[in-house]
Amino acid sequence: IKEEMFLEDINNLLNSGEVPNLFPADEKADICEKMRVIDRQRDKTVQTDGSPVALYNLFVTIVRDQLHIMLAMSPIGDGFRNRIRKFPALVSCCTIDWFQ
Repeated sequence: IKEEMFLEDINNLLNSGEVPNLFPADEKADICEKMRVIDRQRDKTVQTDGSPVALYNLFVTIVRDQLHIMLAMSPIGDGFRNRIRKFPALVSCCTIDWFQ
């Protein structure tokens, strides 16, 4: 991890499925328009109401289901312990593989 601030974004992504203020308003509107096309192709029983909020939430759900992130950290020293305390989603929302 080059910058500790990246872990804050990763923690938010793991917790809620999105990074706050990642997209400016125009990009968010573009995402909603593209999601509208995808939403219309889905079964009528699972389609959203077509509102921008519902379409963006659909986008977040799809991203969260399909995005996989792998982090590698050394458990030696206080750095790992401090990161786990500051960013609890690294434990609660991840699978930890411990190699020796």
